[in-house]
Amino acid sequence: MSKGSVANVLRRHGLRPAPRRAGPTWTEFLRAQAKGIVVTDFLTVDTVLLRRYYVLFVIEIDRRVVHVLGVTANPNQGWVAQVARNFCAEHEDAGQRFRFLIRDRDTKFTASFDAVLASIGIEAVKTPVRSPRANAFAERWVRTVREDCLDHLLVLSRRHLEAILDEYIEHYNGARPHRGLQLEQPVPRSTTTVGTKVNCGDPPRR
Repeated sequence: MSKGSVANVLRRHGLRPAPRRAGPTWTEFLRAQAKGIVVTDFLTVDTVLLRRYYVLFVIEIDRRVVHVLGVTANPNQGWVAQVARNFCAEHEDAGQRFRFLIRDRDTKFTASFDAVLASIGIEAVKTPVRSPRANAFAERWVRTVREDCLDHLLVLSRRHLEAILDEYIEHYNGARPHRGLQLEQPVPRSTTTVGTKVNCGDPPRR
């Protein structure tokens, strides 16, 4: 329903628009809290053998650094919780602290995923229903990795996809200029270790 239709209904019934709620807008919130926010989403990739793989990734809003958390054909509850533990452990060891993780309402993000994040003080913020712009950084990266890389290649297997993503992430974080960063790279060139790959693949079976 359009904004104009809503306004007509309110006018017909003699109702005035609700006053603007107190507090920052979504854009103002992201800018003010950028250093403490990460966003996440799934990227789907189909191989030449018609096997679908799911890539779970995280982006640091402040510097646009991308981390691939894992690649799997079966993103079940156990797998999602395990890659979340790996991500938390990796960033605690590095001394990084995030306050919020923005995600959509995909059912692959289970309660255990949110619980793992909450255990180290990261609050999962769900975007509104059917509002991809609320997770724009993740949506834009999906488009970028497809246009820059995946649309030009034939993926053969999970290991092949992991190798492709390894090389692309290293380029994206360490060499590709970003307009949002005044044409700088997410990871400065002087940094010797990019450190953006976290446990690609399925967790060990018990």
